[in-house]
Amino acid sequence: MAGKFDKQADFYVNGRPTYPTEWYSMLAALTPHHSLVWDVGTGNGQAAIGIAEHYEQVVGTDVSEAQLKLAMPHPRIRYLHTPLSITDDELVALIGGENSVDLVTVATAVHWFELPKFYSLVTRLLRKPGGVIAVWAYRGMVVSPIFDPILKRFYDTTLPYWDPKVKSVFDDYKTLPFPFESVGIGCEGKPQQLDIPQEVSFEKFLNMLRSWSPVNTAKDQGVDLLSESVVKELESAWGGPKLIRSITYKGFMLAGKVKL
Repeated sequence: MAGKFDKQADFYVNGRPTYPTEWYSMLAALTPHHSLVWDVGTGNGQAAIGIAEHYEQVVGTDVSEAQLKLAMPHPRIRYLHTPLSITDDELVALIGGENSVDLVTVATAVHWFELPKFYSLVTRLLRKPGGVIAVWAYRGMVVSPIFDPILKRFYDTTLPYWDPKVKSVFDDYKTLPFPFESVGIGCEGKPQQLDIPQEVSFEKFLNMLRSWSPVNTAKDQGVDLLSESVVKELESAWGGPKLIRSITYKGFMLAGKVKL
């Protein structure tokens, strides 16, 4: 995942949806202690900011320095750059030591990870009993009957440029390995479906599309998927550049605890 979103870090912070505050309340209710959270692949801190309202300290880590430079400051969040060269023991010590973390969160990122290595770290770091890991993402959105077919046509043009690691997002994490005991929010093979309602301007929506990894992969190969004509078609179907729309991103989540 290193460098995957460096080039579009600005679009990422200005385009990606925020997650409902109720999600963080729901997750906080699952852990008996509220001392420490590890937010992995924190990016610009979207999830870290939300969960910090419920825990004493959040450590947000990312391999992307470009993303971390845009991270939103908060008195209870410590952002750390974790290069791929860092060892497992170094990372465990950096976060807080074994058996120290109440909640591990991964927002729209776990599909990029080397899962056996990551899950081994989670197992070492989570407080036992009581610690919880939650991973989530979103795929697709509902805007309007006029807009949705045009967006689907654009989406189809991106398919050749998606990284194979994103396959588990295409099926709502149903094929994502998740070797943890269910805590009532999905389980391996059966993630819980959760809507993400948002009030969005066309510019914010366009920034979200610009932040997509396949759009930038295509651009690197000389293909402009968001050409002026495509943007104009999307803008017209949206209802014009000034219209704020209520849209729904289709989210999904898995949460669990270490099997003892």
